[in-house]
Amino acid sequence: MKRRVVITGMGAVSPLGPDLVSTWAAVRQGKSGVGPITLFDASTFPCRIAAEVRDSALDPLTGQERRLAKYLNRGARFGMAASRMAMADAGLGPGADAPTRLGVAVGSSGSRPDLKSLGFICRTLTEPGRGPAALDPVGFLSRASSTGASILAIVHNAQGPTLNVSTACAASAQAIAAAFRIIQRGDADLMISGGFDSMICELDVLGFSLVGALSTRNAEPQKASRPFDRDRDGFVLGEGAAVVILEERAHALARGAKIHAELAGYGTTMNAYRMTDSPPDGGGAVQAMEAALADAGVRPSDVSYINAHGTSTAGNDRSETAAIKRVFGDYAYQVPVSSTKSMTGHLIAAAGALELVFCVCSLRDQIVPPTINYENPDPRCDLDYVPLQARPVAVGVALSNSFAFGGNNASLVVRAHR
Repeated sequence: MKRRVVITGMGAVSPLGPDLVSTWAAVRQGKSGVGPITLFDASTFPCRIAAEVRDSALDPLTGQERRLAKYLNRGARFGMAASRMAMADAGLGPGADAPTRLGVAVGSSGSRPDLKSLGFICRTLTEPGRGPAALDPVGFLSRASSTGASILAIVHNAQGPTLNVSTACAASAQAIAAAFRIIQRGDADLMISGGFDSMICELDVLGFSLVGALSTRNAEPQKASRPFDRDRDGFVLGEGAAVVILEERAHALARGAKIHAELAGYGTTMNAYRMTDSPPDGGGAVQAMEAALADAGVRPSDVSYINAHGTSTAGNDRSETAAIKRVFGDYAYQVPVSSTKSMTGHLIAAAGALELVFCVCSLRDQIVPPTINYENPDPRCDLDYVPLQARPVAVGVALSNSFAFGGNNASLVVRAHR
């Protein structure tokens, strides 16, 4: 018999708030976290808006965190804060009760140097008498995608399986799926899992702009992210982190842990189609959702809410709509589907984890988040996208979708614990 996996802790840092309580309250109210870019001078960029986290909202680093601070890029800093919140919510301290049975699985993209740092590196490498020996290795380590997972393991004394997933927009969902399987196999009893990211920098905003992925609705930042709307023109970059504590059910019950929900199943596939486009018919997204439902042992009609990938790009939203119709048939028109990226922007590697947390909050509060800015329906996106306002719904099973640049797909199923 498979070991059951439950969620006993949650933490988040987002453009909507410094913690999960404030973030979820803003989601329920349909607030947008999008505004002008302040992290660098974007005045000459086609896209000048993003969903930024306010630095002042983060608690100061403490103890061992401070000693490791030099290795933390901006995204990992958010991940540190979210992991601390999740561990506290789960009632766990460093190492829990057995460090070798506690692991880490997170999704992140690492970070790129800003233009000032890049210029310094180039000058140092080319100036006579300087060269590579004059550069600090800490900068290299802080930008590596694997560093964040290692630092979380050090801070929380997690000596079990530790891994970092870097598959763009599917990264944290796939990391949570990996953590789920690690516990099911018996290789760990507890996993710190989720994702963190910050790609609001010159090189990343330029890159996404060059492939035509970002909204240029600069005059109306809070109206820019509009998934499934006829007038959508691209996604809005966000940043932040979300972390969940996954725990083997018997282990959680034995220590009297508060159980938020059960992670019941997942599916992950690859489109093998194009780097930036999703197959018009849904492609691998169909197989990912079907695999997740089968793994969880639930029927499509059992699902009471879908948190869509819903990026606000023309191709993704139509492809995901087509995929949902193929999986759910006529029931696709009855199940509420919403995109919280309309409020948070796209957190890239952290998106799947944050959206899974929103699904758990929906299970707890029996309410589903809205898709804000859904004002002008696209005839090819004709499902119930919970427009503009949150809605009371009896949620027993929720499905969270994460479909990435490059073609990676991941779907997670979470249900009320029983």
